[in-house]
Amino acid sequence: MHKTANLKKYQYNANVERIVKLNYDKTIDYLYELRKYGIKLGLENSQKLMDILGRPHETFRSIHITGTNGKGSTSAVIASILRENGFKVGLFISPHLVSFTERIRINNTPISEYDVISLIDYIRNVITKTDIKPTFFEFVTAIAFYYFASENIDWAIIEVGMGGRLDATNIIVPDVSIITNISLEHTEFLGRSIPEIAAEKAGIIKHDVPLVTAITQPEALRVIEDTAKTLDSQIHLYGKDFNSTISDMDISHVEFNYKGYREYHSLSLHLTGRHQVCNASLAIRACEVLMQKEIIIHENAIYNGLSKLNFDGRLEIVSQTPYMIIDSAHNPRASESLADTVRELFSNKRIILVIGIMGDKDIEGILKPLIQLSETVILTRPRGERAATPERLKESVTSLLSKEENNKNPLQNLITTNTVEEAINHAKTLWHEESIILVTGSFYTAGEAKEILGYTGVLSGLRE
Repeated sequence: MHKTANLKKYQYNANVERIVKLNYDKTIDYLYELRKYGIKLGLENSQKLMDILGRPHETFRSIHITGTNGKGSTSAVIASILRENGFKVGLFISPHLVSFTERIRINNTPISEYDVISLIDYIRNVITKTDIKPTFFEFVTAIAFYYFASENIDWAIIEVGMGGRLDATNIIVPDVSIITNISLEHTEFLGRSIPEIAAEKAGIIKHDVPLVTAITQPEALRVIEDTAKTLDSQIHLYGKDFNSTISDMDISHVEFNYKGYREYHSLSLHLTGRHQVCNASLAIRACEVLMQKEIIIHENAIYNGLSKLNFDGRLEIVSQTPYMIIDSAHNPRASESLADTVRELFSNKRIILVIGIMGDKDIEGILKPLIQLSETVILTRPRGERAATPERLKESVTSLLSKEENNKNPLQNLITTNTVEEAINHAKTLWHEESIILVTGSFYTAGEAKEILGYTGVLSGLRE
């Protein structure tokens, strides 16, 4: 039984507009300064924070989601379905594209800048009396959970920040756990093999809590199955226990049929790509599992939840003239899915690729599938110290081209630029009606592109 929120409400200042204008950037700067503590996997700080804040994470029911790719979109679909069913739904995702407020939402409305200021100030004052030194993500998780509790939400859809077992979010006991997929990522923290990473992801599995997954690798699935068996967690596997078939797909949507406990025909999702059908299917199965627990979810909530979802930064058309798409693919698997979708939907178009990648990512793995379909590649660097230099990206492209056996790569132009804005402006000069501009490689690159194009951070939808 979940508690009713009975927390000390953070205090509001009467002069809201002035407070927001003067203090939001300063307050966010404080939050980002916590990055000096680095990434410290572990639950001790989160447990302490929850204790001193009144254990807000126990006031709502939840669904917990991890995976290498697709966890954000799966989270967004579930939140949309539950919202259409009449529930008050919190969504916690990361990172953001343009505004920090995108990370924490209730019924698809981002947390206000004023609430961010108030919550950071309140939690900051509370922890000054303790020995807790939270990392950036631990603090943000505390903000989300406290905000959700104070707003008396019904459900929280919680995306893991990294891994699972020792992630700051792993203090909740959800009604359903989801592991989307597994591939090599964050190897310095999670392990250098698929089984090691699978073990970290499996850490979100709880005793007698059902698990929904789309894992395909036998070595990863064995780890997941062993963990689930030990914890008496029933596994629901995509392709075995439930599945989907695509009936229609274009650049703006995909239509598909779903078969699980029930059948849903002609579902329409305003995202595209075969991988998004898998993500949506995981979301539907999670809702079916809730129905098995006697949570009433109406059929029209499934249909409307999918059809009404908007999703920023995933094959998002941000301009028609020039025709420009942004996508936040930031690892090899996401890059491969993006390349497959672009190849399928734009087989008659010439691709102008604008790409910026973080220096700690698998740069060649991200570049390879995308340069194989691009006529022009414009290498760039988003803001921030983590970003790889255009020169480093150029070395990787050159290395990849030298390894090509058949030399059938369509690449004709390789250009380096110092900023995302410079890259986009250059791409516009090369664009013609037979081409598209594809901006990708990182959430940072995608987010900066949206800023350049005039997006303010009050986004139309959700992200991975």
